[in-house]
Amino acid sequence: MDLTQYHALLTDDVQERFLRYVRVHTTSDRHCEETPSTKRQFDLAHLLARELKEMGVSQVSVTDHCYVTARLPASPGVTAPPLLLLAHLDTAPDLSGEGVSPRLWESYDGSPLELGHGYRLDPAEYPDLLDYIGDTVITTDGSTLLGADDKAGVAEIMSALRFLQDHPEVEHGLIEVIFTPDEEIGRGVDKIPLEWITAQFAFTLDGGRQGSIEAECFSAWQVQVEIEGYVIHPGSAKNKLVNAVALAGRYLAAIPQAESPEATEGRDGFYCPVEVRGDYGRAEIELIVRDFDQAQVDRRVAYLKELGKTLELAYPRSRIEVRARQQYLNMYDTISRHPFVMDVLEKAVRAAGLEPVLEPIRGGTDGSRLTEMGIPTPNIFAGGFNFHGRYEWIPVSAMRRATETILHLVRLWKDEVPEKS
Repeated sequence: MDLTQYHALLTDDVQERFLRYVRVHTTSDRHCEETPSTKRQFDLAHLLARELKEMGVSQVSVTDHCYVTARLPASPGVTAPPLLLLAHLDTAPDLSGEGVSPRLWESYDGSPLELGHGYRLDPAEYPDLLDYIGDTVITTDGSTLLGADDKAGVAEIMSALRFLQDHPEVEHGLIEVIFTPDEEIGRGVDKIPLEWITAQFAFTLDGGRQGSIEAECFSAWQVQVEIEGYVIHPGSAKNKLVNAVALAGRYLAAIPQAESPEATEGRDGFYCPVEVRGDYGRAEIELIVRDFDQAQVDRRVAYLKELGKTLELAYPRSRIEVRARQQYLNMYDTISRHPFVMDVLEKAVRAAGLEPVLEPIRGGTDGSRLTEMGIPTPNIFAGGFNFHGRYEWIPVSAMRRATETILHLVRLWKDEVPEKS
């Protein structure tokens, strides 16, 4: 299938959708236990549902927990197994996602980009920019994150569905789509309507640079540390006061800096403090622990618990409780049992004009949890860089190629995947 003649059409459509979606405020909230954690995620959910219905996609709904579900029926006479595509609605709470004002840099010339608010995106620091000279690049205005994670994935799926609706000559099996809330806080599939899903395999559109595909991710744990101090007036505190804030600082200082995100790469795991809050009497620390090797995750969690006990002994009037819970597991073992899934995906990426780069995710996706739940779910690139911050950017050509990868994937899924897979 040659999509060359449709490059301009796909480029314009995915860019227009992306710019529309990033302006919708959908930041999730790790402090709220409800699903969705923020009601504002419904704004994008209802917008997508409306657009899906307008393009003629059937069985569109928004659940009470903010999952958008939709089915594109198989082409007449096609009996291929169903395929599920996913992307997430929310953006990370690490930086504001409200009032996003994306900036377009057409025919990028390789020079530093003055984002605004005193911030600059410089190829001397971010050399990947130089791979997109002549392209249209979309950035933030320096005051918020961009939201390419994962509104690029949302836009790419929507553009692919639009194309399939307009071009019935591109035959495909049943395509199921779910847009999820709360992925950024690790709860994207907590309330997913499993009973609705008929597909046995799925793909998330939630990756980074173009061409990258991922069948392996970190195993992830969340650790909560609660510190209770001993409060007394600071004027008479000698040998009595145990300041919970100061003790939290000592706890954090004892975490190996060589095993922090800023000191690791590749297959190295890490400890990462996410949030600290408190006062004299009580402090809380939230951390995440990540590694591709579960034994290393266990080692780090055990160290954090032992560190709490050690500081309690050093400060007898204190009480330190350390609790850990699993967030998701490395999906490699499960996906590797179905090698045809990655084989088909690699062919789809090549058909889009790229050489696939198989690399592990230094993070996780909804697919990590979905794989645990019995639906193997590799991840496909969405095209962005520097996620979760004001230096986030995405080239429009990468979004087009992700859209084309979806179109080739559904065609190949029809042709090469056995009905009983």
